[in-house]
Amino acid sequence: MYKKVKMALKSLQITKVCCWILLVFVILLISLPSVSRSKPLLRRPDYDLQKIKQEIASYKDVANEIMAYIVNGSAKGQVYNRLALFTDTFGNRLVGTKNLENSIDFMLNELQKDGLQNVHGEEVVVPHWVRGNESAVMLEPRRYNLIMLGLGSSVGTPPEGITAEAIVVSSFDELKKRASEVPGKIVVFNQPWVNYGVSVAYRDFAAVNTAKLGGVASLVRSIAAFSIHSPHTGWQDYSDSIKKIPTACIAVEDAEMLARMAARGTKIVIQLKMEAKTYSQTISRNTVAEVVGSVHPEEVVLVSGHLDSWDVGQGAMDDGGGAFISWQALSIVKQLGLRPKRTMRMVMWTGEEVGGVGSLQYYQRHKANASNYDLVLESDMGTFTPYGIEIRGSNETLEIVKGIVELLGPVNATTFRKGEDGLDVSYWEKDGVPGGSLLNHNEHYFWFHHSDGDTMSVQDPHQMDLCAAVWTVVSYIVADLDNMLPRK
Repeated sequence: MYKKVKMALKSLQITKVCCWILLVFVILLISLPSVSRSKPLLRRPDYDLQKIKQEIASYKDVANEIMAYIVNGSAKGQVYNRLALFTDTFGNRLVGTKNLENSIDFMLNELQKDGLQNVHGEEVVVPHWVRGNESAVMLEPRRYNLIMLGLGSSVGTPPEGITAEAIVVSSFDELKKRASEVPGKIVVFNQPWVNYGVSVAYRDFAAVNTAKLGGVASLVRSIAAFSIHSPHTGWQDYSDSIKKIPTACIAVEDAEMLARMAARGTKIVIQLKMEAKTYSQTISRNTVAEVVGSVHPEEVVLVSGHLDSWDVGQGAMDDGGGAFISWQALSIVKQLGLRPKRTMRMVMWTGEEVGGVGSLQYYQRHKANASNYDLVLESDMGTFTPYGIEIRGSNETLEIVKGIVELLGPVNATTFRKGEDGLDVSYWEKDGVPGGSLLNHNEHYFWFHHSDGDTMSVQDPHQMDLCAAVWTVVSYIVADLDNMLPRK
């Protein structure tokens, strides 16, 4: 290109001095970086998938080194011990609490001590909901304390509580059919467990559907696959056009008991007291750290999990494990002296449990640079025994990542599948950025989800090491390939 510029100048008989001045100007103009300039999705027009697969195969030794170092070497048990210290120190971490912000300060300090780069917090505006004291007591046919947890964003009851007769339904359809019975009643939902994606609709919309028909409160069977008399909380949604009524989850066993009583025609009276209150929005922070790329530092492979949790349990499984294997991926690369071509960035989201506001605001802040995001990964479905990676992206990207996953034989995690959007990375995926999640044997995940059972006792050191090995190998190799992953 430069040669053609010189020939053109010569043909126009421009003086030698002017020629060189213009040549230097053109060179500088071409070389200047531009944040707004959109880079091509592929680095070269002769992109060859077969060559990329051969390139991936060349990483076998470094992949084995990473896995051995984490599973049997100096880093064995490190990620578990780091998470145990964190959760034992801070416990649960609801947005809006000083405890969450103290835990973020702790993490920023730990990341700096770990030698990672560009460690900082990015402010996020978050809702501030406080549970307060709460109780649900069955007064008739006998006095019995129902095991309950108020749902996030719920309004409270009057100080004296709400005392009303209860009706029990098993679905929204049944609620509609019995609409004439609803006014003035507390509606108990005893919906069956199908799966989380289906059953969670009752947690989300029980209050709205009850209030629409004149009900005074709703109690929802916990969204759980298994229960030992434990309630499971979570966020729920109101409609601005419908009266807000108190709503809570109750233990599976209690919902089933109430359903049996109602089926016999027994009159049920419940007193619900909730001090829940929503305050003005406040500020939290996403926690960010990097290993800066050696060749293309502006290009990013992002690994993530969320640091906030519900105000029960310790948030060890949801999502301490995901957040800490993301830290571990960068930490291992640093410990082994590896330097990927692209930047590896870790983000521990805040505000995930209250609607994913941390990841949304991060996207809004950084979306102008979406073309520089190579791959975005999140782990938020447990860090139990891993069996592979789930990826969303172009067919070429799927083939490339599949090749990387095939290197995970030593940790028996070679399963690969095309998946659905993940909450915290879905915004990037809609922009065409490839996204992915950890696949792990999480059949018991919803036993502990959003409950007092989510503690470090759920976590296993060896399983966390295996997850960290998968996370590190995949993110490092993608960050070090000659080319970015192709887009759709």
